[in-house]
Amino acid sequence: MGRRPAVRSGAGKTARAAQPERSAADRREAILAAALDVFAESGFAPARLDDVAARAGVAKGTIYLYFASKQALFEALVQTSIGGPVAAIGEAMLASDLPTADLLRTLFSRVRTEILGTRRREVARLVLSEVGRFPELAAFYHREVVGRGMALIRAIARRGVERGELASDALERFPQLAAAPLVVALLWTSFFDVLEPLDVEGMFDAHVEILVRGLQGGRP
Repeated sequence: MGRRPAVRSGAGKTARAAQPERSAADRREAILAAALDVFAESGFAPARLDDVAARAGVAKGTIYLYFASKQALFEALVQTSIGGPVAAIGEAMLASDLPTADLLRTLFSRVRTEILGTRRREVARLVLSEVGRFPELAAFYHREVVGRGMALIRAIARRGVERGELASDALERFPQLAAAPLVVALLWTSFFDVLEPLDVEGMFDAHVEILVRGLQGGRP
């Protein structure tokens, strides 16, 4: 029988080189994606970093290279999933010259398509279910998401009054009036949509119409 050809010592290295390790950014993204799955399934308190690591395909110790703790991981998930998009939407709204009513419609439309219509909704729903037990998470979410949203609505309302498009400053004083249907849509689509589907787009349009007409003093 003929001798089998010798395997060159560099063959293994070549094979490994053909399958490069994930970059640091890819690993971080994989950890965040896995964290979304685990937190959504288990909640914040019961969630284990071992499970996140297994889902992400990394060692548990790798998580600590990117996030100091489970809370830090959760906060990063909130920031990338909700905080970043909210900030981007806000910048676009403030740079727009649309009339107030159209600007509010655009704002609601973007929130619906970019947050409520994606898995990002799971992060917002999870926060609402956990903030009562974890005040530090409530403070973080208020600072990074809710506070920014309220500031944006106040800015839109203030400009509407200055332009004469709104007769009342009620929305500037109580921006929660505009945000209320966002919470309703989040809760409804998370828990009741299978029983009674909600037309989120239609509800948002109706809300803006009612809100703006009221702030205009009933003017068409």
